[in-house]
Amino acid sequence: MERGKMAEAESLETAAEHERILREIESTDTACIGPTLRSVYDGEEHGRFMEKLETRIRNHDREIEKMCNFHYQGFVDSITELLKVRGEAQKLKNQVTDTNRKLQHEGKELVIAMEELKQCRLQQRNISATVDKLMLCLPVLEMYSKLRDQMKTKRHYPALKTLEHLEHTYLPQVSHYRFCKVMVDNIPKLREEIKDVSMSDLKDFLESIRKHSDKIGETAMKQAQQQRNLDNIVLQQPRIGSRRKSKKDVYTIFDTEIESTSPKSEQDSGILDVEDEEDDEEVPGAQDLVDFSPVYRCLHIYSVLGARETFENYYRKQRRKQARLVLQPPSNMHETLDGYRKYFNQIVGFFVVEDHILHTTQGLVNRAYIDELWEMALSKTIAALRTHSSYCSDPNLVLDLKNLIVLFADTLQVYGFPVNQLFDMLLEIRDQYSETLLKKWAGIFRNILDSDNYSPIPVTSEDMYKKVVGQFPFQDTELEKQPFPKKFPFSEFVPKVYNQIKEFIYACLKFSEDLHLSSTEVDDMIRKSTNLLLTRTLSNSLQNVIKRKNIGLTEDARHAAEEEIYTNLNQKIDQFLQLADYDWMTGDLGNKASDYLVDLIAFLRSTFAVFTHLPGKVAQTACMSACKHLATSLMQLLLEAEVRQLTLGALQQFNLDVRECEQFARSGPVPGFQEDTLQLAFIDLRQLLDLFIQWDWSTYLADYGQPNCKYLRVNPVTALTLLEKMRDTSRKNNMFAQFRKNERDKQKLIDTVAKQLRGLISSHHS
Repeated sequence: MERGKMAEAESLETAAEHERILREIESTDTACIGPTLRSVYDGEEHGRFMEKLETRIRNHDREIEKMCNFHYQGFVDSITELLKVRGEAQKLKNQVTDTNRKLQHEGKELVIAMEELKQCRLQQRNISATVDKLMLCLPVLEMYSKLRDQMKTKRHYPALKTLEHLEHTYLPQVSHYRFCKVMVDNIPKLREEIKDVSMSDLKDFLESIRKHSDKIGETAMKQAQQQRNLDNIVLQQPRIGSRRKSKKDVYTIFDTEIESTSPKSEQDSGILDVEDEEDDEEVPGAQDLVDFSPVYRCLHIYSVLGARETFENYYRKQRRKQARLVLQPPSNMHETLDGYRKYFNQIVGFFVVEDHILHTTQGLVNRAYIDELWEMALSKTIAALRTHSSYCSDPNLVLDLKNLIVLFADTLQVYGFPVNQLFDMLLEIRDQYSETLLKKWAGIFRNILDSDNYSPIPVTSEDMYKKVVGQFPFQDTELEKQPFPKKFPFSEFVPKVYNQIKEFIYACLKFSEDLHLSSTEVDDMIRKSTNLLLTRTLSNSLQNVIKRKNIGLTEDARHAAEEEIYTNLNQKIDQFLQLADYDWMTGDLGNKASDYLVDLIAFLRSTFAVFTHLPGKVAQTACMSACKHLATSLMQLLLEAEVRQLTLGALQQFNLDVRECEQFARSGPVPGFQEDTLQLAFIDLRQLLDLFIQWDWSTYLADYGQPNCKYLRVNPVTALTLLEKMRDTSRKNNMFAQFRKNERDKQKLIDTVAKQLRGLISSHHS
């Protein structure tokens, strides 16, 4: 029973499961029906399931059949309507196809026209865009073309301005084009090209200025001479030292005033044509002869490019070099006045140009730079004039030189340069002029005395008497009372000498003109020169006459004349030594003697060459005295306290100068010396220099005190003094000497030698 209930329950459960599966099959997508069917076959009642499935299918078929039977007539009507619609649709299709064919045929030309219109509008847009781009690019290309034209015509400053506009205004607007990149890359090159070309123009200008400095200076000096003549005409009195034409007066003469803020012009650099200026009555302004535009252009270009300091340094460096060339006098300058004139013209021309640059530019040169150049020029000019004027033996040439120096000083003072040292130097030349006058008048006196018969002057009439008294203010009451014919108590040489003394005084007065001296100073100068004329020149001439008449000179007078020779010769040597300018700290090894010493030796040779008329002993004594004085002065120059430090290079140069002196002594400037007698004057210097240059301290210290030692003439005090100067140099010039073994060894050696020298000195004094 229970089995029967259980079977019945299982049968109900299976039926419910089959019903669920059927519902899932009806409601589930066919793609997912697999798992549902699998659950049927997993059980054992698939046969019963198939029965249920068949039953469900039959049920659905009956429902479908009922549904179709109910709607059959409507379905038939729908099919009938559908068939009608298909026919109409076919007609419509045919009409649409026909209409489309006609439309395609009729619209073909329109399509072609529309396509052409499309292409035309596309071209218009492209053209419009191209025009817009060209409107942006054309100004750039025009500016670049303008830049090239400006550079081609050497208008560099406008080219630089154009380049700035191109770089900062135009190129940024079209920077995405390739040609703009080429331009941008080319801009630094163009700037460098502008700098190089402008610098090339400046170099041409500097070269032209250097060549034409003498013409500029000549013009400036002529202008100063014209103004001086005009002042003399207006004032009708001697010029006063403080009366100088102002700088403002000078610049008003120039026709053109050059602005300092922009380039003057685009002309070529250099000197303007002045060949025909000589024929003009009015001398043009010196600056009118020069086109300064290359300087202004280059200055502005470098300023805009941020390299003004580079330009200023270059300009000043080049002008300093040119100044040194200008200040180097020609070797034969002393032979003619034209040599001096050309030298002065070059110097004036140089400083006229620099003065104009100072006043027409903003800082290219400054007053300190000008003053530095002028100080150098003043010292070198004065030194050159001292040297070359010493060779002059013609008083007329010396007088012309003085007038030229005064004009030179007046011209430069117009431009604001201090010239007091030139007038001081003229006082030195005045002594040289007096010496040349004395030499000239010595010849005049000699000729007068040689041609005189030393007989009283006879006069036979009143006119003859007055003529003689007019030449020589002789008053004698007794002689006036005597009847004619009568005789003066002197011969012809007395009035002649008297007149020549007056001429001498007039010649001295000519030199004092324009030197801005007081009457007292002029009187003192005339008195001094006249005293020398009387006490030395005329006295010597008279003594020679007396000697020729077998009336001997006194021994005191002879000694006085000889001492005068020695003294003057030594004074002249001292003047040359004042020109010595040793660089005691130099490290360079020279290869020739100093210029001042070469000039000094040349002077001594020429001087002793004319001593042939003197007694042999006098000439020999003068020569030995000169050599000893020169050797002593050179030793003092080497050991003076102002020379605190010196190098081996400086000693080498000094040694070359001493060798020049020794060569002079060996050449036998005065006959009568035995072998090396004259050369012994320099033996102290020679042994001292050999000791230091050869660094032969072992020999010196070992042999000191022996009569035949190699360095017998070297005093240990002198050697120590010189060694201390070298030791100070070694300490100063070698900041890191303690890190270099060679320098430490050298310093130790110097200290050792110095200690031993002090020992020698101490033992010697004890």
